Amino acid sequence: MKTSHSLRYRVVDVFTDTPLEGNALAVFPDASGLDGETMQKIARELNLSEVTFVLPATRPDCAARVRIFTPSKEMVFAGHPTIGTSRVLLDEGIVPTGTPGFLLEEVIGPVPVRVDEGSNPMIWLRTPPIVFGAQFERAMCARVLGLEAGDLLDAPPQLVSAGNPTVFVALKDKSAVDRASLDAHGAKLFRDGYSEPLCVFVFAPTGEGAYSRMFAPEYGIVEDPATGSSTGPLAAYMMQHGLVSRVAGTRFVSEQGTKMKRRSLLHVHIHGEGGEDGIDVGGHVAPIAEATMHLG
Repeated sequence: MKTSHSLRYRVVDVFTDTPLEGNALAVFPDASGLDGETMQKIARELNLSEVTFVLPATRPDCAARVRIFTPSKEMVFAGHPTIGTSRVLLDEGIVPTGTPGFLLEEVIGPVPVRVDEGSNPMIWLRTPPIVFGAQFERAMCARVLGLEAGDLLDAPPQLVSAGNPTVFVALKDKSAVDRASLDAHGAKLFRDGYSEPLCVFVFAPTGEGAYSRMFAPEYGIVEDPATGSSTGPLAAYMMQHGLVSRVAGTRFVSEQGTKMKRRSLLHVHIHGEGGEDGIDVGGHVAPIAEATMHLG
């Protein structure tokens, strides 16, 4: 990196059309010349759930390459950064307005993005392949989350991943979701036998879909207002355990971030029976600010 460098960046709120709600994201539309170490330092400086850096794609089928950082590590894939960065790419003309869909090159591979036209377009991502993993004892999960065993539904807590391993814990109602908590010590108990940090996602089924919260203290995120990378796996988990319809075309909404006063609405569209033709996660984006960072 040059000794003196000015970087323009945008701030957007994702999974909301209301400014100062949703999940805030900083996007650097031109990160050419930055190395990974500097990107990580910038993410730590801004201290948002994630920061993205846009680079020229290395693949001819992708519109841009995107690197995603939490305050403590680089992510292979993340939802609200994909959605928010896509909106900035459209606003900046890096992706032409009116483009119905494109691919973003992320560490996990090309991520398909679809755009519903409008003054504030709904932007959708296609969830990468979903893998089911180990199940966890309900009593342990309740204890670590500061809950009673009776607060949990019968569905077994389980690890499900679309790139970011997440433990899903189904709770009986919104009150139980709001009472849940998780610190770094508790997070380590969930990953006994796993070398990588895990996200822990608690939710209660609702008439609209789900009422959710996500904790990731080992990623430097005490609580995330909106977690698009976990919402596709949430849909898969809910279908697996009969908590939402498996019918092709099913749509529902996961409300997240409300407890921390950053209400987010994550839309889900299931393709094919049981999602075998893909699960899309979408939302609106509210542009907030534009600024310049001076380094050196």
